[in-house]
Amino acid sequence: MASQVLVAANRGPLSYALDADGALTARRGGGGLVSGLSAALAQQPEALWICAALSDADREAVRRGVAEPGVRMLDIDPTTYDDAYNGIANSVLWFTHHHLYDIPREPVFDARFRQQWKSYVAYNHAFAVALAEEAAEGAAVLVQDYHLALVPGELRELRPDLKISHFTHTPWASHEFLDMLPTDIRSQLMWGMLGADVVGFHTWAWANSFMACARMDDQRGVAQPLSPSDTGEQFIEKVPAGPVHHRRTDVSVYPLGVDGDELRALAHRPEVNDRLAVLRAEVGDRKSIVRVDRTELSKNIMRGLLAYRELLTTHPEWRERVVHLASAYPSRQDLAVYRSYTEAVSELAEEINAEFGTQDWQPVLVSVKDDFARSLAAYRLADVALVNPVRDGMNLVAKEIPVVSDAGCALVLSTGAGAYEELREDALTVSPYDVTQTAEALHVALSMPANERSERTKRLAAAATALPPTQWFTAQLAALAEA
Repeated sequence: MASQVLVAANRGPLSYALDADGALTARRGGGGLVSGLSAALAQQPEALWICAALSDADREAVRRGVAEPGVRMLDIDPTTYDDAYNGIANSVLWFTHHHLYDIPREPVFDARFRQQWKSYVAYNHAFAVALAEEAAEGAAVLVQDYHLALVPGELRELRPDLKISHFTHTPWASHEFLDMLPTDIRSQLMWGMLGADVVGFHTWAWANSFMACARMDDQRGVAQPLSPSDTGEQFIEKVPAGPVHHRRTDVSVYPLGVDGDELRALAHRPEVNDRLAVLRAEVGDRKSIVRVDRTELSKNIMRGLLAYRELLTTHPEWRERVVHLASAYPSRQDLAVYRSYTEAVSELAEEINAEFGTQDWQPVLVSVKDDFARSLAAYRLADVALVNPVRDGMNLVAKEIPVVSDAGCALVLSTGAGAYEELREDALTVSPYDVTQTAEALHVALSMPANERSERTKRLAAAATALPPTQWFTAQLAALAEA
């Protein structure tokens, strides 16, 4: 049966496990995107989620014809998938959009890159074909993130009747960084994105970067940004050189928030209370600085630790009076640069503990286990939340901690976080590169009077819950209906 609402994302709402006896068991998928979209799609019972089979068990489920309602998994060749996901999406597009390149050495676009790009094209093609097969006449298709940047353009050619949106959960690169891509690749990327009726971002900073990049001529036409509309939305009028008719792409902003009631309920489950008791025993009567991140290069964990070390050096009065709870979950360990970064984070934490620690006090408590219950317990305990990414599409941690903090927390937030646009009035904002400024902000946060901290937390929580996942999703559906 054809679907009227379809979502396409690399990761699906569930994954499979293969037992020793060959039985398949479905379990809920992980990640913030999955959680947010799952909540939103619960309001769309006839919607279809198209995703990639990520594991051998997922692929076996596809081969056996095992199907969960509302989900279609694509069995993409593992080598093609690895080249598309690790080779292009995570090693090229992620680095481009987050400005992470070590410029004297990177990027290098050689024959190996060209082969991986073919895989990225094939991977996007598989999604476009599946969407074209499953969509009802005039259906709404919501494509998610940088993994699937080419899907809108190809799907537009396959099914011009569809309403198509693309939402990018990362930042969008400045035109200087996008210009690093080979000219033909950059053109393919922009043409793919401009196949959408609506292109969405978390903030106007990223939307404006996309608009700037859209000024560039490509081999198939010209994309020209026009003036903002009365509603604050902007649109791009696309004039292609090929046979596709003149059309336009709207550019809109939907700053994803959190579901406050659901998050608070999760944060007060028995297992979270158990983790909280353990953390309280470890921290004692000291203040706590909390960060929760994947060991992702853009999260800037190293400079955060350096700022904490500088705090203990320049403000020795905090020694033995504060503990830094740093949850740093390993990320993308298939890539050597991420393995090296994860090791560096652990080594720096050990150095700080060796330099300042005493028999009764460990300055940094690092957790490298992906333990959501422990993270929620740390949120509740936080006196100070440290969120200092170099560039981040949104960073929901900055929104989650104020929502569930038991006694209120001071938020130290970098200007590189997408959440900065909404939270900057009540956060202590810092440059992600300025270690000294961050150390001083930590001092101010730790010294903040309880009543001020409480009032700031209330306003932060209100901003954080302004557009929860269900409203975020339905707002995009409404925009597609009007496109």
